[in-house]
Amino acid sequence: MLRSGPWPAPAKLNLFLHVTGRRSDGYHELQTLFQFLDYGDQLWFESEGDGQIRRIAGNEQITESQDIIIKSAKLLKKLTGCYFGASIGIDKKLPVGGGLGGGSSDAATTLLVLNRLWNTGLSIPQLADLALKIGADVPVFIRGHAAWAEGIGEELKPVTVLDECWYLVIYPGVSVSSAEIFSDLQLTRNGQRITIADFVSGNSSNQLEPVVLKRYPQVAKAISWLNGFSSARMTGSGACVFAAFPDRLGADAALLQMPAQWRGFIAQACNRSPLHQKLDRFRVNQDAPDC
Repeated sequence: MLRSGPWPAPAKLNLFLHVTGRRSDGYHELQTLFQFLDYGDQLWFESEGDGQIRRIAGNEQITESQDIIIKSAKLLKKLTGCYFGASIGIDKKLPVGGGLGGGSSDAATTLLVLNRLWNTGLSIPQLADLALKIGADVPVFIRGHAAWAEGIGEELKPVTVLDECWYLVIYPGVSVSSAEIFSDLQLTRNGQRITIADFVSGNSSNQLEPVVLKRYPQVAKAISWLNGFSSARMTGSGACVFAAFPDRLGADAALLQMPAQWRGFIAQACNRSPLHQKLDRFRVNQDAPDC
């Protein structure tokens, strides 16, 4: 039933990331290419008649008042005037500060599932607009398609030509602050704008990578090691690095040799979000509550 779960909050990869400028408000102009993975956090939801939003399982190191899941639920409730509440639990698998979009994906899953559960009736574009108030990466998870992104990451164009290959993703055990990296004076802020054809031909990079590798030697070691198996790259502002493999066997072989101090997982790329694939198979019961 839609009332329970688990509901996936999939990871994303930035297949490249160029910083093409800086706006007057301090935000950076970007070009990037998002693709989802069939791996991520898992969330559970239960509608409550008392109007309270509560976390029944989750990351105890983050207070409920700072939890992006709770903030997202309260924002949806406030915007729609819904008088229902929810109990929410999460099995957190994605590392904080890993560049996999874990928090943004958790927020998007919360908005999409509670919109169904509460019958608040917001459209995908309306939810995407709401999601941008939470974070620049949240709209891509709301829309649920692999996407070419520009602006601060919110100008999205669906992409269907990407191979759904296998990836080995490594977390080298450090958390990277995006704000720290984007404020670094050595960051390239006039990167070349490219097209999808440029990307396909290999003319792209992650322009945050040199700054992160200088500041975080653990990330540098991980990407150097992974390059021994397949061309490796950092996702987002780090700390996770990834490499593509034509099949799972090759990724498995590399994972078996990964140094013990790191964490890693294998996942297949998805051009359609696993969350949206699951939502497509479910409909709200006729007796589901209306706000």
